Amino acid sequence: MRLPQARLEQVIDRFGEVEARMGATTAGPEIVRLGKEYAELKPVAEAARALVDARGEREELERMLADSDAELAALAREDLAGLDIRLPELEHEVALLLAPRDADENASAILEVRAGTGGDEAALFAGDLFRMYQRYAQLHGWKVEIDSVSEGEAGGFKEIIASIEGEGVFGRLKFESGVHRVQRVPATEAQGRIHTSAATVAVLPEAEDVEIEINDADLRIDTYRSSGAGGQHVNKTDSAVRITHLPTGVVVTSSEKSQHQNRARAMKVLKARLYQMRRDSLDAERSEARKSQVGSGDRSERIRTYNFPQGRVTDHRINLTLYNLPKVMEGEALDDVINPLIADDQAARLAALEETLN
Repeated sequence: MRLPQARLEQVIDRFGEVEARMGATTAGPEIVRLGKEYAELKPVAEAARALVDARGEREELERMLADSDAELAALAREDLAGLDIRLPELEHEVALLLAPRDADENASAILEVRAGTGGDEAALFAGDLFRMYQRYAQLHGWKVEIDSVSEGEAGGFKEIIASIEGEGVFGRLKFESGVHRVQRVPATEAQGRIHTSAATVAVLPEAEDVEIEINDADLRIDTYRSSGAGGQHVNKTDSAVRITHLPTGVVVTSSEKSQHQNRARAMKVLKARLYQMRRDSLDAERSEARKSQVGSGDRSERIRTYNFPQGRVTDHRINLTLYNLPKVMEGEALDDVINPLIADDQAARLAALEETLN
């Protein structure tokens, strides 16, 4: 794909304009808005400038080939060979930056894992999935905070909700939303039969305060005593918080020890869910042709199977099968699944860009 020179210059000019306006304004909201646009445009403008410069350099080398003596022409030919290797790489880099992208790519995220069909085994699997994401987050230097948890009777989780903070969390984890199916012999199975159970995963971009406004009159906030496994850790005060958003019926809870922290965490999850509802509404209005090939992220969509007897992981959206299940479940090889999904999404975005340029 060769990007039009006018499109590159448009990006470079807009970046220069934003940079100049940032230095001229003193209005707080304007500075915030321009600062966000500046941060988004900077890598695109820098890559576009590098591509424009490389194209100009190529034209100069071609002139040297035509006009110079034999020695200079040989040097120009050598430089031109190297540039012809680098130019397609620059074109691809700029095209990816210009392609339609998720505005929340770099956002932190809310991770929700829930046991699905399969009883106790589903709760155990939900626990395994959460630990996989927790370990993956640690390997990437992201911070994980549990917002709400409901433990399974035999271990694992009926439901666990956590905040994952870091650069690019949502961009890497967003394709994890959906139904995850496991095939294995449960620890409680005396006959050694393989059971199939499932858990659902939802990854929501964490909404900034400027993105979602919530009217206090639209909220019903209840406090209650959270349940525990018994012993000294049982909560003896009404510190757990349940918030109901009356217009939508969305209910969120947080059940850690501090009521103040629980309210803040529940509000954060509520904002993320309302923001996701807005995103889903916008997605529904878009053309089918612009949807990613790896699926919509609908949590009712079965996306992946973890087959323990064969040590196999299969992602059904891109027909990817790997035989490194233990390392995937440890989070160490989860990128082996995520990177192809991202690559597939990039290919779809590049195709959308090419369609707009033609």
